[in-house]
Formats: sequence, structure tokens, C-alpha cells
Amino acid sequence: MHTIKVIGLGFALLGLLLFLAPRLSAAAGRPIPFAIRLFLPLWFMGALVNLWIGVARAGYTVREEAPIFLLVFGIPAAAGLLILWLTSRIVR
Repeated sequence: MHTIKVIGLGFALLGLLLFLAPRLSAAAGRPIPFAIRLFLPLWFMGALVNLWIGVARAGYTVREEAPIFLLVFGIPAAAGLLILWLTSRIVR
């Protein structure tokens, strides 16, 4: 259940960045690529924090926690990359 909640946080972060990116002047007319480029490293760090908590506090080994890390990071990251790919195909 914890893993599903953390993945949900990843989707929430992705949605928040996609919502905020058009409102930031740094996006410079390309808000979706800007949001995804911001999301990927932020979410990677968030997934690493989740891995660290699993190892340091929950008592799992890195070997046990690594597949969970791949799911936690990979599912929202893949969704973000899919959004980027689909929107770049529409723009062209």
C-alpha cells in the first residue's frame, strides 16, 4: 500500500509541474518539456529518499528495496516521458 501511495505522489508532482509550468516565465513557450525536465530529477531524488527510508527505518536491504525503487521511479517517469513524446508529436 505504501508503494502505491508513493507512486501516487509521483503522479501528483508530475501533475503539479505540468499545471505550473505554463505560468512560469522560465518555461519560455515550451511548458511541457520544461515541466518534464524539472520533474525527472526531482522525482528521482524523491524515489531515492523513499529507498533510503525503506533501508534505514523499515529495515529492508538495498537488494529488497531496489525493485521497489524501480517501480516507484519508473512508473511516473514513464508517464512523464510518454506525455512528452505524445505532445511533441502533436506539435510537429
